[in-house]
Amino acid sequence: MDTKAFKRSLQRSEKYHRKGFGHDEEVSGVMNSAYQSSLIQEIRDLNYTLTRGDVTIRLAEAFGFCWGVERAVAIAYETRQHFPTERIWITNEIIHNPGVNQHLREMNVDFIDVKNGEKDFSGVGNGDVVILPAFGATVQEMQLLDEKGCTIVDTTCPWVAKVWNSVEKHKKADYTSIIHGKYKHEETLATSSFAGKYLVILNMKEAEYVADYILNGGDKQEFMAKFANATSAGFDPDRDLQRLGIANQTTMLKSETEQLGKLFERTMMKKYGPDKLNEHFMAFNTICDATQERQDAMLNLVEDRLDLMVVIGGFNSSNTTHLQEIAIERGIPSYHIDSPDRILPGNRIEHKPLNKDIEIQDNWLPEGKIIVGVTSGASTPDRAVEEILEKIFAQKAAVVV
Repeated sequence: MDTKAFKRSLQRSEKYHRKGFGHDEEVSGVMNSAYQSSLIQEIRDLNYTLTRGDVTIRLAEAFGFCWGVERAVAIAYETRQHFPTERIWITNEIIHNPGVNQHLREMNVDFIDVKNGEKDFSGVGNGDVVILPAFGATVQEMQLLDEKGCTIVDTTCPWVAKVWNSVEKHKKADYTSIIHGKYKHEETLATSSFAGKYLVILNMKEAEYVADYILNGGDKQEFMAKFANATSAGFDPDRDLQRLGIANQTTMLKSETEQLGKLFERTMMKKYGPDKLNEHFMAFNTICDATQERQDAMLNLVEDRLDLMVVIGGFNSSNTTHLQEIAIERGIPSYHIDSPDRILPGNRIEHKPLNKDIEIQDNWLPEGKIIVGVTSGASTPDRAVEEILEKIFAQKAAVVV
């Protein structure tokens, strides 16, 4: 299907909305009371450092809600205001934050059920309102909702839409899109739906495998087994790795996306020669500014002495996980939590180690004076960070030394 033409047609429809509905005043009050924090503002004013008792908090200088996330949440709240009686659905979590999504449920916004790994749209009817989250939705989902006669409220982050435009350009020029991302992630699923031929690559190890295949050939059956769920229909590595365009899931590590792009640029140059590079390689800068700012702030924070690091955000939040990786690479004890409830009585914390299941750590706050680094992913409101800091202060004060 001509995805670009479909998107243009959809955007001209009276049932498609990409902006708010003029309820800024009502929504700003809810947003401020639910998500803003006087404590966090105080820490910002104190050069991102606050000491209480034996605890010094060092806050990253860029963290939490980004513009795209705040915009998506505000539009979702406005949608409920604008359509007070209609049934409202959302195709996925509005953002990767359990508190925000629960708030939407309390506003009678229904989430599309997932059955046997597939979204079930059977309950959505003509005239229903459907919100597309900040990560976007696949073009197939948009087409289905359009055919059902739904009103579509699209909160897709403009940075995500920028990546879609890039893979559209790859497709038009008959390049295969190499998408740096997680093939199951909602954003990557949406991006790949706008691509023609594509291959989703998770990390540099996979990228090096693909680069070696381009230069030296290899076992096609092994290649396809390795990327069984990460390629476009009918993908043939011998045919489809001759012209490459680079794209990314906007929440991936900036440094890794850049390394991946440079690897494939060198690979195509070596394979076809410097004079033929532009015929075989295409790259656009699709790294999200907000993701980059949070990663840079985290890199600055871990340069200082920290006794431990608390990373706050949804467990399925890719940008939060990458912040945690930065602390782990520096050997700093790191605790990824998604809500204040994860801090348990008795100096215990329920957290998710990188690439592991949730576990409980006893005696997680050391004795004596400590410096705690704190950051949060782009889907985490300041109010959640405040509640976690207050729990840390209270728990440390209660620790018997």
